[in-house]
Amino acid sequence: MTIAEPMTLLTDYALSAVCFFLGWKLLRNLKGRWWGTAFFSVGLAALAGGTYHGFPGNYPRALWAATEFCAGVASFAMVIAASRATRIAPTFFFWFAMLKFLAFAVFTVGHDDFVYIVIDSAIALFVVATLHAIRGDAAWRWMIGGVALSVAAGGVQAMHLAPHPAFNHNDLYHVMQIAAMWLFYRGAKLA
Repeated sequence: MTIAEPMTLLTDYALSAVCFFLGWKLLRNLKGRWWGTAFFSVGLAALAGGTYHGFPGNYPRALWAATEFCAGVASFAMVIAASRATRIAPTFFFWFAMLKFLAFAVFTVGHDDFVYIVIDSAIALFVVATLHAIRGDAAWRWMIGGVALSVAAGGVQAMHLAPHPAFNHNDLYHVMQIAAMWLFYRGAKLA
């Protein structure tokens, strides 16, 4: 079996491994369950996405649908985690996250483009940044850093910035997201 995009598969799997490890560490503490859920969801999305990119002819579209779904769950959990940690309107943001997730899930049934994951994630990142900035808690600098790096990674993805033909925009995006997830982890530990 030939790997179509070996570096993309490798960087996606690395992102997945980091997210599973950090998510497991967060889930050991009941307070971190929503952030842990977000991390595990990003890990599953990266695992499915890496497999889809690495072996595109061998897996059905359902694998990409799983990637989209897991990314949506991560976005959902991040909003809830931020609202619970900051204690800013947790009931409102639970329902906001639920409606956002349902709209995303329905919309992506017929749309495969990664840009929809970026848009859904951008909404969640805006909420995370705003809530932590308003609260000004111990976690806010880490959370803002994670959001800023995720936004930068999204820019790399959108502009197809590739430092080398063997290390494309997807690969750079994954590496930047690994660093962003570490920043989110540091913030989640303080929230």
